[in-house]
Formats: sequence, structure tokens, C-alpha cells
Amino acid sequence: MINEHRGRLTTVILWSVACCSLAVAGGTQADYDRAENLRQRCGNKVFGDKIEPHWLKGKPQFWFQSETGPETYRYILVDAEKGTRSPLFDHERLAAALNKAGHKNITTEQFPLDRLRYDVSTQLIRFYCDGRIWWCDLKTYTLTDEGPAPAQSLPNLLGRRPRDVGRQGQQVYITFENHTDHEVELFWVSGGDHRQSYGMLKPGAQRTQHTYAGHMWVAADPNGEPVAMYCAENDDAKAMIGVESPDRDRHEPRPRRNRRQPRGQSPDGVWTAFVNDHNVYLKNGTAEFQLTDDGTEANGYTNRMYFSPDSSKLVVLRRKKGDEHKVYFVESSPADQVQPKLHSIDYHKPGDVIDTERPCLFDVKAQKEIPVSNDLFANPYQLFDMQWSPDSARFTFVYNQRGHQVLRVIAVDAKTGKASALVNEASETFICYSQKYFCELLDDTSEIIWMSERDGWNHVYLYDAKTGQLKNQITRGEWVVRKVERVDAENRQLWLTVSGFYPDQDPYYIHYARVNFDGTGLTLLTNGDGTHSAQFSPDRTFMVDTYSRVNMPPVHELRRTEDGKKVCDLQTADWTALLATGWQTPEPFVAKGRDGKTDIYGVIIRPSNFDAKQIYPVIEDIYAGPQDSFVPKAFSAYYNMQALAELGFIVVKIDGMGTSNRSKAFHDICFKNLVDAGFPDRIAWIKAAAKKYPFMDITRVGIYGGSAGGQNAAGAVLTHGEFYKAAVADCGCHDNRMDKIWWNEQWMGFPVGPEYEANSNVTLAKNLTGKLMLIVGEMDRNVDPASTMQVVDALIKADKDFDLLVIPGAGHGAGGSEYGRRRQADFFVRHLLGVEPRNQ
Repeated sequence: MINEHRGRLTTVILWSVACCSLAVAGGTQADYDRAENLRQRCGNKVFGDKIEPHWLKGKPQFWFQSETGPETYRYILVDAEKGTRSPLFDHERLAAALNKAGHKNITTEQFPLDRLRYDVSTQLIRFYCDGRIWWCDLKTYTLTDEGPAPAQSLPNLLGRRPRDVGRQGQQVYITFENHTDHEVELFWVSGGDHRQSYGMLKPGAQRTQHTYAGHMWVAADPNGEPVAMYCAENDDAKAMIGVESPDRDRHEPRPRRNRRQPRGQSPDGVWTAFVNDHNVYLKNGTAEFQLTDDGTEANGYTNRMYFSPDSSKLVVLRRKKGDEHKVYFVESSPADQVQPKLHSIDYHKPGDVIDTERPCLFDVKAQKEIPVSNDLFANPYQLFDMQWSPDSARFTFVYNQRGHQVLRVIAVDAKTGKASALVNEASETFICYSQKYFCELLDDTSEIIWMSERDGWNHVYLYDAKTGQLKNQITRGEWVVRKVERVDAENRQLWLTVSGFYPDQDPYYIHYARVNFDGTGLTLLTNGDGTHSAQFSPDRTFMVDTYSRVNMPPVHELRRTEDGKKVCDLQTADWTALLATGWQTPEPFVAKGRDGKTDIYGVIIRPSNFDAKQIYPVIEDIYAGPQDSFVPKAFSAYYNMQALAELGFIVVKIDGMGTSNRSKAFHDICFKNLVDAGFPDRIAWIKAAAKKYPFMDITRVGIYGGSAGGQNAAGAVLTHGEFYKAAVADCGCHDNRMDKIWWNEQWMGFPVGPEYEANSNVTLAKNLTGKLMLIVGEMDRNVDPASTMQVVDALIKADKDFDLLVIPGAGHGAGGSEYGRRRQADFFVRHLLGVEPRNQ
């Protein structure tokens, strides 16, 4: 018996030693070095992943630059009607001509051609090369030197808020020049500050990038920290990264919609309306008339004025002031002085008394007010999209009720002031007005196109704008409209992006479609298994369709928009060089959620030195904000999660119930229930993945996130400490009463009820098990830093151990700084791998 027990004990000891050796397979200096160099190692290793079509005027043809390797290109001409591809020019003859003109080392593919333009009528191409402008006659390949290229440089807007953010103007080119001593990565910044990588730029190198006026570009160092930010202007320009640009204000005013007259000027030019001492006045020549005398500072008339097209009526918005709510920050370590600085911002929070507006209608000729009945908009959070009908018979606006459970299109009769609801949208939970709102009034046909989730899925509807009667539902089915991409009133068609239409594909993949206003003729324009983006020809007869997955590089196709049929293949990205680095392909993974029926989608990230015989702790990158879905769907050569995986982890990202872009029922889980954060689905998903992959050790699961994700990460160890063992919460909105009003009232409701306290990490702090690290920037203007400190206070009162990192001078996302990322990585290495970072 003794020998038998000794044998068993020996077996247990050997098993324990083996597990310990597996457990410490990570966190070494070599792992850190590999993680820190991963972005650079993977940069510029995928070729042909982007296509920018240049359509020839009046012809069904376009050309594009095909990237074939590191700084090697071919120029391709595509005939869209024939579906053929051919060289845009004779590459060998142009290379010979350039070499003869004095350029060195020009080959048939290594063309340093910037800002190339092709004139099909004259068969001339114009381009920049080696700092000069050249013309080439493609009939004879004769070169003409036009002179030096302009050296105009865009200002570096890093640290400032540019005026043109998000606006798209004319097509232009930016030539990026890297004047730093390190490689930089170029990013196009799209909506929501989302970065889309456009590859690496070596020190001393330059690249010309096609873009549009108003588009934002960021250059980041090898650690991902921005070093420069540029806004494309209306002319081609350089962006000299690392060179201080002249102190100048060259930006044109932000593009505005054309107006028939200034805001306070009547269309007939006779009347001018203005506000003086909170009251409304009319001016006709030298004569002035006071329309109101009851305006006060607390309840006054505003400069939001709207004359009717016939100049007979005037609408003025009157604003009743709410309570002021300021958030204060102490900047402990300002750069320009020793003593701290006190800062404050205006920042409304849930439950605050806010400014409210109501429309006031005036008869201009009679100079008197026409009372407007306000029963249909008595409790406004916001009034917007104010506009007159072309016949001046009425004006309309959209009313968003406080609490976001009612959204209406209101029409007010110009003669009587009587208000009626043309569209009355209501929900027992919430209306996702911030992400799923679309309303367009079609004056010529007196119709309204409206977006709604009323049947359980996000779809579009057609209303009679005169009567407010629903004419028909335009789209329907167990799939969602993601965006109304274009309204073609002439042909009575909508162009849409949709998700979930193909049952055999990931329901988050974006596809393009077209449908008639009456709901007939739904045509899917894309079908490839991936998420899609489209670039349309000027007449929208053709489209360049690009699609990819996290585990598949981009595929480019030319398709007809009449029926969505493919015309020809254009190019498939080459990722051979990327795979040669040891890059591990992210794996999409699907498992059932809490109900055992609903598919939950996520992605699994492995380290580049992955060994299936090893056992790895699991870390979840979480953001469960209800405003969107967050698992990456499109291909990228680098995801931030990969750097953390390099230290010896499996990193996952999951969209649980309560996030967006699925059914209304899927989304509604979040209502007054942000503490849920989809954890029952996430835990089920991770367990299913571990069942398939034994290398995932779910006895050691960590989690991290920022902002709403910070709230989620902390919530994981406060509410599901039996599963999540370690968490890093960066700048979390830990108590929804402490965060911004619009985001939190949309999901947690109004008035502020007991759910707010029940969902608060402050309330839940006493339940902490496992390890928790809180990170906060002392100058966070997005989420009140006091939200984190109140969790700290509750943890101390509950006698809980935790880590706290306050970063002086830092704003929102402080944990994303180089230091913050290092501390987060060390935290997980220490608590999940069980080793001191870099000490092996």
C-alpha cells in the first residue's frame, strides 16, 4: 500500500512539474521583444490588398495601380463592359524612357510614379517622379519635363481638433514622406476614430496615397503611438512626417450645405430676423419690429431660425435652460509650471435637467405668433432636422423623447399651428437613435423613408408624408439593414448595406444590395464569403467589390450593379510574405450562447510561436458597448490583440448578447442591464472553444477593456469571479450615473431608476475575487475619472486588494499608452503565467 501511494504521489508530482513547466511558457524577454516588434515585422507584407479605381471620363473603363511586391507595381487598365485587363502602358518602354532621362534603377515594375493621371483622349499620362512633374506621350513614349513638383506640406494637426473631420470632398493625393528615424504606419481614420492600416513607411521613404478632401490620416510609431495627423485638403499636397509644418491656418471652412439665404434672411430678401436680449426681432430695411417680449436668459429665443420658402412664416427655436453640470480635473503635472492646474468642462450626466427646445411659429406680415400645440413633443431630449415643405404649408422636425423610447416625425400646420405625428416610433426598451436612425423626406413625392426595428429586425419603411400612413415595408426578413447608402428618388430605389442575409455566412459580414421603394426587386450585389466594401463607377453601373475575412486577405472583383453578377476578377492580395514571418491566422469561432440556440461569434488569436502541445492561459479583449458589434471581420495584418498573445496567451474577442447588428431581441438584453455584458454567452463560448482546443486553459482566464470595456472588464471579476481570474479595466465608466448622458440614458433608461445602482461596479466592488488592475487618466474628458476613483473607494472600504495606475496628464484610453500597455501585459504575465515579467 505504501509503495502504491508513493507511486501515485510520484505521478502527481511529475504531473504538477509538467504543468508548471507549461504554465511558464511565456513572459520572457524574448516574448516581450517579439511582441514589441510584431507590428513592424508584419508591416508591408501583404501586397495587392487595396484597389483604387480611376474611371475614365465617359467610358466604362478604369485603371488601377497593382501592388505586386515591396515597392513594385503594375498599372492595369480594365474594360468593364468586356471584362478584360491589360497593361495601362508599355512598362518596359516607359522604364527605358525614364532611365534615358536620367532616372536611376527604374525597372519594369519599380516605378516611382506619384499622382499619375491618364488622359485617354490624348494618350498622355502625367506623373511626379523624383521631385519633378513629367508628361509621357504613350504613342511615342516621349517624355516632357514640366518642372519641379510643388513642395506644399499639410500641417500636422496632432493635438488639435481639425475642422474638416469626417467630411468628404474631391479626390486628391497626399504624398507621405517619413522624415523620422523610425518606421511609421499609416492609418486612414474612419467613423468612431476607427483606424484602417495602409501599411508601413520606412525612414526616408515616401508614398503617394489617393484620398478625398476632408479625410483624416494618422502616422503612428512602431508602438502604435500617433506622431502626426493630417486632414486632406482640396489640392494635392505633401505630409512631411517628423517635420514641423509652418504655423498657418490654411484650412477652408468646413463644407456646408447650400442654403437659399442666410439663416436669418427671408428667401425674398425682404426680411431679416435676429435675436436681441433673448427676444426675436424683424427688420425690413430700416424699420424694426419686435416679435416677442417674453424671452429671458433662462428661457430665451435662439438663432435657430427657419423662414418658410414663401417668406410668410418664421420658425424660431426657443430654449429653456437646464442645470449646469461641470466636471473638474486637477492636472497634477503640467508641462509649463510646477503647480497643478484646475480644469473644468460642461458634462451632463443621466438624470440631469437639460436644455429643452420648442418651435415657435410667427406670421411675418402680421408680426404675431401662431401658437403651436406641443402635446406631441412635451418632453424633448432633442429636436432636429427642422425643415419647411416646398409649398410653405407646414414645417416638420424629428422629436427624440427623453428616455429614447419615442421617436416621432412631427408636422406643424403653418396656418393653425396644429401638430400631428407623421411617424410615431415607440419601443418598450429603447430606440437605437444614435446608430440606427435614418429619415429622408422626399418633397417631390411627399414620402418619408424611415428606419425601424419594430418587427424585430432593422429595416426600412415607406410612409405617405401627407397623411402619415405607412405605404409599405421596403425590406423585411431575419436580417438587418446596416446603412442606407443611397436614395435614388428618380428610379425609386434604395442602395443599402445589409448583414445576415446569407444564412451560411457570418451574420455580421457587410453586403451591398438594392431594392425598390415598394419592396420589390431586392438584389444582392455581393455574395463572396466575407465582409465587403464597394467603390462604384461614376454612373453606378459597375462596382469594385472588395471582401475579406480575418483569416483571408482581400479579394477584388468587378461586378455589375444591374444584377450583382461578377464581370471579372481584378486581384487577390498576396500574403505569402506575411505567412513567412510565422504570422498566426486569426480563427473565427462560433458557439451557442446562454440559450443553447443562438450562435455567438468571436475570434481566436494565437501567438506566432504557437505550439498546440503547450497549455495557454486565455485572455478576453472585451467591449460590450450596445452601440455596435466589435469582433473584427475584415482582414488586417496586425491586430492589437496579437501583441498580447505573443507573451504566451490565447486572446479572444466575442460579441455577446446585448451588442448590436443582430436582432432586436439580441440587442435588448442590454436594456437597464449593462452589468450583464453578455457574460453568460462569453463564458459559454470560451468553454466551447476550450473543449475543442485543449491548449486553452480556462482555469486561468483574464480579461481587459477600456471605456465601456473597462466597465465590463471590472464587472467580470465582480460578478463572474469563478471564471475570470484577472482583469485590467482602463478608464471605465464604472457607474452609469457618472458617465455621459446620451450614451447611458439610451441603454439604462430615464428617469434614473434603481437599475443604475444595481449595475454599478461601485455597488458590486465588495464582491471582488481574483486580481484587478484599474487604470485611469487624470485628464479624461470622455469618462469622468471620478468614476474609477469611486470604485477605488468602494474596494478600500470592502478591504479588497487591487492595483491602481493613475497616469498624470493622460486622457481617455490612458491604458493604451506605451506605459499603460506594458503595465497591462506585466499584470497578466504575473497573475496568469505566474512569473515575473522578463525575468526568465
